[in-house]
Amino acid sequence: MKLITSIGPNPHVVRMFMAERGIEIPMEEIDIRAGDNRKAPYLATNPAGQSPCLVLDNGDVVTEITAICEYLDEKFPGKKLMGETPEERAQNRRWTRWVDLNIVEPMATGFRSSEGLPMFQDRMRCLPEAAPGLKACAQDKIEFLDGRLASQPYVAGEVFGLADILLFCFQAFGNVVGQPLNPEFKNYAAWYAKVGERPSAKA
Repeated sequence: MKLITSIGPNPHVVRMFMAERGIEIPMEEIDIRAGDNRKAPYLATNPAGQSPCLVLDNGDVVTEITAICEYLDEKFPGKKLMGETPEERAQNRRWTRWVDLNIVEPMATGFRSSEGLPMFQDRMRCLPEAAPGLKACAQDKIEFLDGRLASQPYVAGEVFGLADILLFCFQAFGNVVGQPLNPEFKNYAAWYAKVGERPSAKA
């Protein structure tokens, strides 16, 4: 199998997950700035034109970062980052979904409709008028999470997991595209610094 990757927070999530798990597979870089993900031959592999994309040995394709991470977690030997029991996996999926819907989605859509508008306006529907509100929605949920992190080390509880990887990669992205970490959220800032010290963060 191989991972088709690129710049951006979504591929960073998968690479960090793989590094955390000790998974090594071939990677192929695609230039999304040049729009290579929106034309042939890439569209024959992934008609959605998004990155990353996991191509399996049998030719099947897995897209969507949480699906890719869960597949790799199940496929490769070693301690499962998603959890070893149904209960652990349920909590991991619960908080990964929460982060995705409540922080990552408004943060990313807000970026595409403001700082990222020159790149994305001809590729998808953007909402410039909604960008400030979307960014504010993400910050509201980060504030909620800041309170949660006062009594636990990681997003889902006591154990580092995919929710932490997802949020870290998008906050790292936000830091350089107009949605920096708010230092008033001290617990969140401490969590971010702690996760950033993991070797996998550099993947």
